[in-house]
Amino acid sequence: MITDSIGNYLTKIRNAYMANHKVVDVPSSNIKKDMTKILKDQGYILNYKFIDNGNQGVIRIALKYDLLTKMPAIKKIKRISKPGLRNYTGMDNLPRVLNGLGIAIISTSKGVMTDKEARKVNVGGEVLCLVY
Repeated sequence: MITDSIGNYLTKIRNAYMANHKVVDVPSSNIKKDMTKILKDQGYILNYKFIDNGNQGVIRIALKYDLLTKMPAIKKIKRISKPGLRNYTGMDNLPRVLNGLGIAIISTSKGVMTDKEARKVNVGGEVLCLVY
């Protein structure tokens, strides 16, 4: 049984990049779907597809690499809030990743969004992960 499904999701993506895979499949959930949409919108992955297999479903993610250097689009993806130690922050203390070059994915009362969107909407929440 997996207790940290978001941590497992991030680890599968990280391991797929390290092994130079083109595609990775992860078990689906609503929060993982929202996180995947954010990664696509911010340009960290090429594309994604939700596959309904009758049970939980699967998210198939096409990973993005630089064409010339073959370097992955995601340099680091780090889990911040863990099941044993939740990390909540107010609107004033939202993290800035690499001075705005990276993103922090925040779970707020208005949905899952990036730190920049949370500042615009004026909400804080649980800091799920940092991506750059």
